[in-house]
Amino acid sequence: MSKENPLWSAERIRDTLTLLQYNLPCEDTIRKYMYKPRNPRKRSTTWLPFLRNHVAVSWGIDFFTVTTLNFATLYVFLVLDHGRREVLHFAVTRHPYMDWVIQQLRESMPFGLQPKYLFRDNDGIYGNGVRAFLDSCGIEEVRTAYRNPWQNPFVERFIGTLRRELLNHVIVLSQSHLERLLQEFIKEYYHVARPHQGLDGGTPIPHTMPPEISGPSKIVSTPVLGGLHHTYVRVAA
Repeated sequence: MSKENPLWSAERIRDTLTLLQYNLPCEDTIRKYMYKPRNPRKRSTTWLPFLRNHVAVSWGIDFFTVTTLNFATLYVFLVLDHGRREVLHFAVTRHPYMDWVIQQLRESMPFGLQPKYLFRDNDGIYGNGVRAFLDSCGIEEVRTAYRNPWQNPFVERFIGTLRRELLNHVIVLSQSHLERLLQEFIKEYYHVARPHQGLDGGTPIPHTMPPEISGPSKIVSTPVLGGLHHTYVRVAA
């Protein structure tokens, strides 16, 4: 795992092996045998008490930008469920505007699925229309303070994860190329295979644990994003 995933830390390898139902040594032992040792990740900053107390009923939204090979700027809009760290919706555009954001929020809330609170920053793209839309849905808007992205930590952390584990290692060719990369990273890796410390080593979309293997076993890996990451399944030898 360490050789196939040079971006992974000892903690990540240990959490992945835990999902595969192995009895594991301590992280220091794993780090000792890693193909390419890495320093452990730093802890995130302290979360707002309000966010901590309402994490199960709140979402966060945010924009970030990606530059393509021909220097075009693409805007990526994200909707993240705080409770499960699940990306509920994302969309890419070259020209974001208020009505487009409202439409993306509609698409992220099918069948009456919606949060009690929605965290956002003070980006001018949202205008007054987003506030009016949220009020009409019975959703309470929570704005972060100016220049304080740490007040919306889950979305900011996910954007950082995207940059460190995907975007810093690829050259984006176009909007459709970026959409394919995000779709594969989120649906085939982030949601189902990447362990999260905030979820006690679980994944945003819980998966059914396979029957326990009593005899000899082996690990089968499947490359994701051309081998940038891998997913693993434990099978009988």
